[in-house]
Amino acid sequence: MGLKTISPKELRQILPGVAVYDVNSRGSWMEAHVPGAVNLDPAGYRDTDLPADRNSALVFYCSNLLCRKAPNAARRAQGMGYTDVRVMSAGISGWLSAGLPTETAK
Repeated sequence: MGLKTISPKELRQILPGVAVYDVNSRGSWMEAHVPGAVNLDPAGYRDTDLPADRNSALVFYCSNLLCRKAPNAARRAQGMGYTDVRVMSAGISGWLSAGLPTETAK
């Protein structure tokens, strides 16, 4: 199950037409996240945490290129039968480096 990737700028262009999942810690998500991103426990989420339509576009991200949480969460979604799953491998650090807008939960 190979994973498709998406760059921060590509993701920005398709928002809000995609479900975005931040698999960083809740504290990190509260500080800054991609607009509309939902904080998700990468190991403990259930299919009920994702859209009912298995063809929905899903994007997962974590902190940076070296982080493995987003690819693992994306593979898990693929295993649940989701067909359009991508990883923003640059993570929130790549999003911030690109100067893209964020939301906070404070």
